[in-house]
Amino acid sequence: MAKVAFLGLGVMGYPMAGHLLKKGGHEVTVYNRTAAKAQQWAKEYGGKHAATPREAAKDCDFVLMCVGNDDDVRSVVYGETGVLAGMKQGAILVDHTTASATLARELHGKAREKGIGFIDAPVSGGQAGAQNGQLGIMCGGEAASFERAKPVLDVYAKMCALIGAPGAGQLTKMVNQICIVGLAQALAEALAFAKRNNLELEKVVSVISKGAAQSWQMENRWKPMSETKAEGFGFAIEWMRKDMGICFDQARKSGAALPVAALVDQFYSRLEARGGKRWDSTAALIQLLLKD
Repeated sequence: MAKVAFLGLGVMGYPMAGHLLKKGGHEVTVYNRTAAKAQQWAKEYGGKHAATPREAAKDCDFVLMCVGNDDDVRSVVYGETGVLAGMKQGAILVDHTTASATLARELHGKAREKGIGFIDAPVSGGQAGAQNGQLGIMCGGEAASFERAKPVLDVYAKMCALIGAPGAGQLTKMVNQICIVGLAQALAEALAFAKRNNLELEKVVSVISKGAAQSWQMENRWKPMSETKAEGFGFAIEWMRKDMGICFDQARKSGAALPVAALVDQFYSRLEARGGKRWDSTAALIQLLLKD
């Protein structure tokens, strides 16, 4: 059993922190910007909650974060009330936030100055993956820190791997998101084409999902796409657009071209204008093909 802090109790972090306590058997203290959420978590799972990131991180072996963006990460890491002010030497800081590779390298350097290990460890699998403890975790950092942190991360992981140096986890998450938006748009176009040609989608999918066209998106999103439903589930468009912004920034820095991803981002912008910021970023795409 380790002493663990978890910062950020959104739709991902809330169940992840719960797995650490219930499944992993760790001593868990949580922090959330909205204190009522941390209190609710402590009441539900029986763990502790803290008033500041520093207080949550005190004497912990591992401090894990899953917040919104680069600025949110900095707000809980730095300053008098930040985790680095409270962490002990030899502890390990793990960032599950989908953020920039630049931030990951910055945090690695700041943590190292204090004798603290750091792993950038964004996740894939969505809310369902977090709730079921079946996340893909892509990590960047030093091998020694990763090997120490892996047993803790495995509590809610389907797959957890060290990809490379600090920042490699975030870069891999960018690859993941680029794949998703391209596959989602292709699926939307294919299903819209099938509907306009009067095919029975369930029969179509039952066949093509057994061949080279198969994907997670097809298996899990063809049904809501066929019903043009996108509310109340999945990965929100506004979150995907945040992630794609990180991808586009990195693409500019590295000279990579993302023409399909850039086009899909324009489609997301149109859906947001219709009030779809919280719609599922995969299922919603078919609406532009069937409702316009």
